[in-house]
Order: sequence, then structure tokens, then C-alpha cells
Amino acid sequence: MREKNSNSNPIPRPSLAALLSSLISQVILLLLLLFPSSDPISLLNSFSSTPYNFISPLLHHFISTSEIAAAISVLTFPRKRKRTRFADPEDEEEPASTDSVVPKSPDSFKQFFRMNSSTFEWLCGLLEPLLECRDPVDSPLNLPAEARLGIGLFRLATGSDYPEIANRFRVSEIVAKFCVKQLCRVLCTNYRFWVGFPTSSELNYVSSGFEKQCGLPNCCGIIGCARFKIIIGKGFNTILREDTISAQIVTDSSSRILSITAGFRGNKSEDLVLKSSTLCKDIEKGILLNSETVLVNGVEVPQYLVGGKEYPLLPWLIIPFVDPLEESSEKNFNNVINIMRLPMLKTIGSLRKWGILNKPIDAEFKAAVAYVGSCSILHNMLLTREDFSAFCDDLCDDLTSLDQGLHCSQQRDLDERASAIRSGLVTRSKNFNK
Repeated sequence: MREKNSNSNPIPRPSLAALLSSLISQVILLLLLLFPSSDPISLLNSFSSTPYNFISPLLHHFISTSEIAAAISVLTFPRKRKRTRFADPEDEEEPASTDSVVPKSPDSFKQFFRMNSSTFEWLCGLLEPLLECRDPVDSPLNLPAEARLGIGLFRLATGSDYPEIANRFRVSEIVAKFCVKQLCRVLCTNYRFWVGFPTSSELNYVSSGFEKQCGLPNCCGIIGCARFKIIIGKGFNTILREDTISAQIVTDSSSRILSITAGFRGNKSEDLVLKSSTLCKDIEKGILLNSETVLVNGVEVPQYLVGGKEYPLLPWLIIPFVDPLEESSEKNFNNVINIMRLPMLKTIGSLRKWGILNKPIDAEFKAAVAYVGSCSILHNMLLTREDFSAFCDDLCDDLTSLDQGLHCSQQRDLDERASAIRSGLVTRSKNFNK
């Protein structure tokens, strides 16, 4: 084992190679000046017959050593990626620089990017090939992947406007906009599978999680609708007004997003959003939720989702009872449904912790939809890495308040099969009246 000399600072090998090469070139140049009529090779050979014949092997040794060292410096020591440092929130007088290292404190990372430093490094390594290959034609940004990712995440995490981002990262507003758009495009195009609906085998794992929690078998997710405000009409001689984007979300018992469909206008009810979604159409066609049924109290129960009272009761969509009697089995079933819906509500709360979604989005409608999709993908990525920097876990425990403020659908002509399935599930729900 090589001992480390703490009292010295050895020259790195690449620097040593450069030093040796420079030294040899200076020696050869000096010899050529002293003996201008000789070429270097014949000059070296001539030393073997002189009283100074020790010089020839010495020079040969230096030349070969410099060649080997130069090769080592090229082949063994690849160039390291340039790291980026982003300033702490307290460093207002010192804007961030794209040619320094990472933030000083973990809290700064969570505030700036809604993730810890190890997740940032992992994400940068994952996205680097795509972030660095999509520059405008003939207009390379000459920014490392860390800076590009940092600019995009900073916009999503804090909701800061482009002048602030440009000032903090010392880039132009055009570059800041490009980096944000680039990150959203890469996430929503190349990594949308992170929010893709699970396969049949994966759904078995999802349903087992709900059954352990509440006793209801064959449940494959909780469905809900999140709404995000957007500023529209911004421009010359235009009147600002707010609109809303609706996003239909399905989650599992751990708040992981199983499906998200964004881009609906906010004036649509949950029922209309559901009917307009590809998820509903694929389920109705038998493409999704098509595995074997489970026999419960003499009733065949297919794979299904659970929703709130604002949704219709369907064979594949189970909702609470309307106005059940106190301390009845139906009332207990509603309590179970509310408990099952908590992970979905936590997911919506977590999405709102991203600064870009926590206030009216100042962007075009298409860009706002991309923000929702990007934050959803990042939400699942963080959960997979057990990074809860952007996770909302402080919901009220009062389960009776879950439906407050939601539109409650009128009691309609219920599907007989759906009613029978729900009645069968009542007998399997755990008792939460106590």
C-alpha cells in the first residue's frame, strides 16, 4: 500500500507528464542550438562514443518516460464533468455561478430543487445525454448538464419568473426559457412511462396494498381530479384573467401516480373529465382492468378504482354511499373509502408543493400542461428514491372533511351490477367506526 505523505503536495500525474515533456523538449532544443548541423537521432547516437556516453541512455529514458506519462494522462485520467454550484437562498448578494460546485447546505437543495443532492446527481446522470443534445441548430449553449437541469428545476420548484432565474444563474432570459422548456420536453417525452398505467402483474401488487390497508380486494387505484390556476390573456393591450387546468390522477396506496391526464379546461366536472379521458375509454373497451374477477359474498368483483361522491357508480368505479345512516355498515364503508382516498389527496398536495403549481401559472396553456406533467413525473421519481423533499404528509386527519367543497353528484339511477359489487365489498371492509 502506498503511504500518503501528509507534509507534501505531490504533482498530479497529468501535470507531471506535461512537465517532463516540456523538459525534454527544452533539452533537445538546447542540443540543436549547440550542434546545428546534426539531427536529433544522429546526435544522440554520437554521444555513445564520447566521454559523455552516459547522456544517451539518460535522454532515451526521459523521452520514453515522457511518452508513457503523456499516454497515461490521456487514457487513464478522463476529463471530469464540470460541477455546478448554486447559491444558498441567503447569498442574495452573490448570484449563482454555472462554473462552481453544488449548494452549501441540504436545506438549500430542497428549497431550490425540491430534492436532495444525491437525487439531483442521479437525475443529472439520467438526463445528461438528452439535455446536452437538443441545443438550437448552430446555437450551442455551452452549459453543463448540471446548469441546464438546475435552471429547469429551479423554475418548477420555486415558480420564479425568468428575470429572476436569469439573474441568479447568470444567463440570458432566452437561455433560461430554453432550459426550462428543454427539461419539460425531455421528461414528458422520454420519461412519461414513469406515470404510465401499470401492467396486470403490477396491478396485483397495487391491489394487495389496498387489501392490507382496508380489507377491500381487487382495488387498483384511487381516482381524483386536481385543478391548477393559469394566467391567460397576457400580452400587449390584453386583459389578464385566470383559467383553470384540470388533471385526472390515479394513485396507489403509497401516493405513487399510476395515471395522469392533464389538459382539460377547469370548468369541466369530474364526471365529464372522466368520460373524456382515454383511461375511461380504455377501461370500457376492456384494454385496462381486464384481469380475473374475485368472488366476494357471492358477487363477482372485477378490478376497479375508488373515487369520491363526485363520480358516478360504475362496475369498475366504486364511490361512497349518499347519506348513509350513522353507525351503519354503509357509513363504515364510507369511512374506509375516505381512508383509501388519503394517498390521492397527499399526491395532489405534493404536486402543489412545486412552486410552479402552487400559484397561478404564468405561461401558455400548453406549457402549463407540460409543467403539470413534469412535476408528476418528478413526484414518482422522488418516491422511488425515497426522497420525500416534495412530499405532502400533513393532511388533516378528520376524514369527514374529505368531501367538503366537492361537488356531490345527485343520486342517479344506479347500475344494478355496480350496486351489487359495492354491497358485496361492504362485507369485506374493515371496521373503522371504533
